[in-house]
Amino acid sequence: MDKSGAPLLSINALSVYFRRSSGGAGAGDRAAEVKVVEDLSLDIGRSEVVGIAGESGCGKSVTAYCVMGILPKSARMAGDVTFDGTDLRSAGAETLRRLRGDRMAMVFQEPMTSLNPVLTVGYQIAEVLTTHKGMSGRDAMDEAARLLAEVKIPEARARARDYPHQFSGGMRQRVMIAMAMACRPSLLIADEPTTALDVTIQSQILSLLRRTVENNRMSMLLITHDLGIIAENTRRAAVMYAGRIMEQTDTPELFKNPLHPYTIGLLESLPKGRGVPLRPVPGIVPRPGELPAGCKFSNRCVHKIPRCVEEEPALENYGGGHFVRCHRAGEVRWEF
Repeated sequence: MDKSGAPLLSINALSVYFRRSSGGAGAGDRAAEVKVVEDLSLDIGRSEVVGIAGESGCGKSVTAYCVMGILPKSARMAGDVTFDGTDLRSAGAETLRRLRGDRMAMVFQEPMTSLNPVLTVGYQIAEVLTTHKGMSGRDAMDEAARLLAEVKIPEARARARDYPHQFSGGMRQRVMIAMAMACRPSLLIADEPTTALDVTIQSQILSLLRRTVENNRMSMLLITHDLGIIAENTRRAAVMYAGRIMEQTDTPELFKNPLHPYTIGLLESLPKGRGVPLRPVPGIVPRPGELPAGCKFSNRCVHKIPRCVEEEPALENYGGGHFVRCHRAGEVRWEF
């Protein structure tokens, strides 16, 4: 954080609603809406890397879209999102356009759907520079080639003239990182940046992201379903389930002393060695409109008590900034 203690990004009591269908539901028709993120609060300091982990469908990407201001028209949000003193919720379209790509940028989980297939990758990177930095076309293309070389794409100047389909999945993700880094933003959001990549390429992409963030003293929100990635790349972490933060603390504390049964379940799902069977979390994440009463994890939790199915727990501080949403977190030390 800066000297004043203010975070670079502050998300406060964020809730996100989607209309169930486009069949004419008006903005005031709450009965036709389903809540996909519930009362989420999260701060990211300057030069800090924070992770959000959880299974698919937990609301991680939707949270990132709120920050970037790219929610679909079928969605509405409540709560506050502040970036470096700017209220993003009330900011106009022009303000958001200036911020995106310049002060904050995002690496999406599937680059093939994020890159324009009919434009060269060099042109797409250069467009960010001409838009936000006012560079000439020639200078922007030179800088695009330099950025491609920076993310370790061989023969970068020649490859800048190629189209997205001419790159492998790992190389396309490097192009996305180069594009996100073009203006040296203060905040980088990486949404499942290693999805569908083999293990070796995953390691290279994560190493590239880590080095890029450190060298430029950036902040990063790293979204993933892989707790191993959280352990190796973040300072603080939040575990998210059914649109809610279930546990949030410093990353070493999360792995040393997990307090929520969902976090325990995710840790038990990790491979522990040859011949040791995996212990996956039973069941699946319910659809947003079909959540159980009480604790939203109660229908999958082997440690539930009657109170868990009757009353949803609040996110409470159990000491040292270790926040947990569980009725039993203070009384039970889980074995895993």
